[in-house]
Amino acid sequence: MQALESTSPLIVYIDIKSPYAFVAIKPILALEAHLQTEFDWRPLTLNIPSYLGSAKKSKGKVVQSERTPAQWNNVRYAYLDTRRYASRQGYMLKGTEKIWDSSTVNIGILWVTQNARDRLAAYLEAVYPPFWRRELDIEDVGVVESALRSADVPVKGFADFAGGKGEGRAAHDALQEQLHPAGIYGVPSFVFDGQILFGREHLPYVTWHLAGRKCAAPDMAYEL
Repeated sequence: MQALESTSPLIVYIDIKSPYAFVAIKPILALEAHLQTEFDWRPLTLNIPSYLGSAKKSKGKVVQSERTPAQWNNVRYAYLDTRRYASRQGYMLKGTEKIWDSSTVNIGILWVTQNARDRLAAYLEAVYPPFWRRELDIEDVGVVESALRSADVPVKGFADFAGGKGEGRAAHDALQEQLHPAGIYGVPSFVFDGQILFGREHLPYVTWHLAGRKCAAPDMAYEL
């Protein structure tokens, strides 16, 4: 995979541990259905400590922190902001109690797109909501396999695919190395026609562009 190249009209970068990506999934899927096409969904596994510091909670209390007050304010705002949209979609969004390594569950995205593309929406539904309810250990390959099964995705071979020397792990890691140099830093990010747009708020423009630059294109970003 090349970071900015695809045969699809739109590349979508997401991370299961991103609340901003979580609340963007439904409108992106709605746009995909409206256009009757398939987007190229890819993982961007965020390195959160590199820009927001690291922290760990236990039973709701901070037990370890390397964050500045400003970084804590950024984290609190992110949850306040995204919780509004999650609640409108009928989802619960609880702040995480540690910084997760989401690479395994994100490699699941690559697995699904290669083996059962029509089940991608089901896989995202199987991992996003329970993770944000604090019910899913996304670092456990067995848990991710269970999510794949619940989405009716074949799991035979997934553990090797996502393992240290697996094809999926290699593809994931090689892609991550390309992203920052290519100008892709956060999720959700959208890539089309040489343009890179970061954030759910750009969905109206993405919709307009992909719908042929017609003023009547529906605004998928906001169900209101």
